Amino acid sequence: MFLQGIFPAVTTPFYPDGAVYYKKIEHNIDRYSRTPVAGMVVLGSTGEAVMLNDEERREVLRVSAEVAAPEKVLIAGTGAESVIETLRLTELAAKLNYDVALVRTPHFYRPQMKPEVLLAFYRTVADRSPLPVLLYTVPPFTAYDLPLEVIAALAEHPNIIGIKESSGNVEKVAAMVAATKHVKRTATVTEVQQAVTARMLAAPVREENGGQLVSVGQLNGGSEIAVATPPKLSPPKIKTRSKEVGFQVLVGAAHTLLDSLQAGASGGVLGIAAPAPTICFEIYTAWKDNDQELARSKQLGLAPATKRVVSELGIPAIKYAMDLNGYYGGVPRLPLLPLTAGQKREVEAVMGPFRN
Repeated sequence: MFLQGIFPAVTTPFYPDGAVYYKKIEHNIDRYSRTPVAGMVVLGSTGEAVMLNDEERREVLRVSAEVAAPEKVLIAGTGAESVIETLRLTELAAKLNYDVALVRTPHFYRPQMKPEVLLAFYRTVADRSPLPVLLYTVPPFTAYDLPLEVIAALAEHPNIIGIKESSGNVEKVAAMVAATKHVKRTATVTEVQQAVTARMLAAPVREENGGQLVSVGQLNGGSEIAVATPPKLSPPKIKTRSKEVGFQVLVGAAHTLLDSLQAGASGGVLGIAAPAPTICFEIYTAWKDNDQELARSKQLGLAPATKRVVSELGIPAIKYAMDLNGYYGGVPRLPLLPLTAGQKREVEAVMGPFRN
């Protein structure tokens, strides 16, 4: 799977009583599908996945996959503390035509999470996973940083295609890129070098000769009024090509997005892209077009918002910023608390330049 560009870290909406608001998932996913983002990450850290029970996680995955545009890469957060639970959710994601499994580091028994334990965990998951695996190291939440030597070793596994690195450490991004530079694989892409997704391949298309008029009489052996036959559906005909890709690094810290891209990252999975995907895409596009001055200007402009909204206030602020921009954010699930009136005013101020 070809991973490049911007991926919003999708939130999970709730009713005021804490129940999952599935209809608003449809609303948000449909809106993201109409933006230029490369895809979406469902049930990541920003999605409050650890707050959901097993049935809720499964339903969130199902609803999101049904609504997402077929050309958008869908990444499912399937990581759990055990291999067996991780694989169970990964297998469901594969049945729902997700493209990649995002597997966070197990961390609850942190003193035992030695390199050999993490190697065994990820290799076992990757050996059995029906989806390609994206490693996920998120020290701000797990207080565990996947060591570089472990990442380099896991990059050799044919079913581990990359990592989401959320420490914000650009030097580590550069080190990961250098340590895995020798890994060479191929991915299937479209003629314009966009990812080919599982849903894109599965989505039926109308045949050109479909929808012809025939008479009811023809159907019944007589001559009657003409009616339209439904167009025939056939598998899509997508022209594809192979593209060489290495071990792909996606970053999770928006304030270092440009520096990380310059260090070799291929894109970002960003919390701030949940309320403001366009500015994140503009930074990525300016960098890709080699307009470094424009990219730096936009990166600096985004810095106050990503710092206050994502790094400091977190998920409640991300959700409120979504409400400001036409997405549905709503309230977080306890023990996370909604913003105070003063905090809302702060979010409104820093998000002002990025209102939709």
